[in-house]
Amino acid sequence: DDRPVRLTLDLPASIHPLLVAYAAALAQETGPPVGEPAKLIVPMIERFMATDRGFARAQREAPTDKASGR
Repeated sequence: DDRPVRLTLDLPASIHPLLVAYAAALAQETGPPVGEPAKLIVPMIERFMATDRGFARAQREAPTDKASGR
């Protein structure tokens, strides 16, 4: 199922200005601004999970569930 899942979460107030600053720094490196800093969260989570060795190891070692395709 490729339908997006909407999550609502509360971030500490101190994280928002850091996210805005991160978006600005990223725009200086890559070109056009991201727009809403919240749009950075999905690619940040994807990259984090892609580079987390412990998570990758756990995924490899997890039993295969044929019903879900995992």
